[in-house]
Amino acid sequence: MKLIEALNILREEQPQDTQAFRLSLVCGFTPLHLATFLNAQLRLLLSGRRVELLSAGLYGDFLGNLEKAGESEADAIVMEWGDLDSRLGIRGLGSWAPKNLDDVIRNVRAQASKVRQAIEANSANKCVAVSLPTLPLPPVSFAPGWQASAFDLELRACISSLALELARVANVRIINPERLDRLSPLSERLDIKSELVSGFPYKLPHASTVAELLSRLVVPATPKKGLITDLDDTLWDGILGEVGTQGISWDLDHHSHMHGAYQRLLHAFAEAGVLIGVASKNDSAEVAKALERQDLILPASALFPVEAHWHPKSESVSRIIKAWNVGADSVVFIDDSPMELAEVKAVHPEVECILFPKDDPREIDDLFRGLRDLFGKSALSEEDAIRRESLRRAPAETLTDANHNGGGEEFLRQADAELTLSFSKDPVDPRALELINKTNQFNLNGKRHTESSWQHLLCEPDTILLVAAYRDKYGPLGKIAVLAGRKTKAKIQIDTWVMSCRAFSRRVEHRCIEELFDRFDVKEIEFDFQSTPKNGPVREFLAAMLGETPTGRCFLSRDQFSRHAGRTFHRVLEASHG
Repeated sequence: MKLIEALNILREEQPQDTQAFRLSLVCGFTPLHLATFLNAQLRLLLSGRRVELLSAGLYGDFLGNLEKAGESEADAIVMEWGDLDSRLGIRGLGSWAPKNLDDVIRNVRAQASKVRQAIEANSANKCVAVSLPTLPLPPVSFAPGWQASAFDLELRACISSLALELARVANVRIINPERLDRLSPLSERLDIKSELVSGFPYKLPHASTVAELLSRLVVPATPKKGLITDLDDTLWDGILGEVGTQGISWDLDHHSHMHGAYQRLLHAFAEAGVLIGVASKNDSAEVAKALERQDLILPASALFPVEAHWHPKSESVSRIIKAWNVGADSVVFIDDSPMELAEVKAVHPEVECILFPKDDPREIDDLFRGLRDLFGKSALSEEDAIRRESLRRAPAETLTDANHNGGGEEFLRQADAELTLSFSKDPVDPRALELINKTNQFNLNGKRHTESSWQHLLCEPDTILLVAAYRDKYGPLGKIAVLAGRKTKAKIQIDTWVMSCRAFSRRVEHRCIEELFDRFDVKEIEFDFQSTPKNGPVREFLAAMLGETPTGRCFLSRDQFSRHAGRTFHRVLEASHG
């Protein structure tokens, strides 16, 4: 981003009728253009929400500024070498004599420990994004510049140790130094003149890059859920119909190694919970034989569904999205043919269509890195591991489901369903926030939360939280429903209610509402309902309970619920914490 672009974004009027996203920018130097770029990046990511950037503090007092960070939804912490010892900054005039180097190391270690403690304290109820030292070390060591001295390595080991400790803290996110190196070469970061004149040490491109990466840590993108891949000249090298099952390859011997690397990446995605499907114009029997090959790096069991026929690939993509029951905007389609990509894009404009550059290993490597960004997440959950198998079971279960034939009551009765309910707000369950921010169909109002806003909400004493996990004789679905709101003397106000599509038609929503009435002994529940283009299922549920289609905030009495709720057969357990 250019500085003029950032300034133009900041000149645009912000919405005033929304709660502000407040971010504390903590650094030991004068923030100047870094604050400008960061503010602009946050406004782009949080369009429709007001952004307030807090960056007050004293020059040269990094630790003090960190300890005094204001109340905000998130902190962005930018540390440089001079913040750990002023002798490592260009403005400092402390001695570089060899006899003082051990003291520099000791001081850096002590300061790093204090920084770690302060960051851990700040992250107790909000997200903290950290940029560790990015500027080149000054020539402090007595060794020539082409030699890595023990002093330099000791300093970097101290930073690496600090980074590792912080990375293990739940709400702390650290800029990946490798990504920063790719985007901002080391030689293009330090502006000595600006540092001396104004106390701002960064060249503008480097400040822009740091701001962009910090904003991505503070407001992470929602990961994609599913990847649909072509087979010929994509998952493997060769045209199956021409060379046969044994003629396709993905190894060094056949100069097709990058196809094997692609399989390796997809296998890792599948193991992390990403849905992997196949859309191929091919003979289905031949595809089945090819997928039986024992040397496949991506096992056939990781692929579902497999659409292999001669019809348009857009039809295959439609069926796969329906089988997964996800939004088209959460799906990526990979193919080596620009024509096939265009055909799918014309029918499914929300699907991200990406070319597999089969003849250029460097571009394939770039593709892999881009896919990791699209599907990456900060942590894995138990639900990630069971998602694929639960969806594989879905078609068979649906045939016997209550809403699709007359045997519904019997199906629910014999399903041996178990619902585990948790009302704990501490520790914060990351799966709850994940569900809220990715669920569309059964979503009370479509409102999303950042990590910090969610934690602030849960810290309020009158807030209630219900997280439901489900399993039956067909297997576990994991945590599939979240309700959050407030308890007053007369009623419960539900502001957030989401449920995974995998739990549809199991009357989990009925049992959750029944539990709220019973547990809190209220006569009425208020729902902050807002219609969205995708939340038809929750609208239909409320309409069935209320006897009319809701158009906004609505109220459900215990008597209404008792008259209209379906019978539930779940065994209900309460989660144990600690």
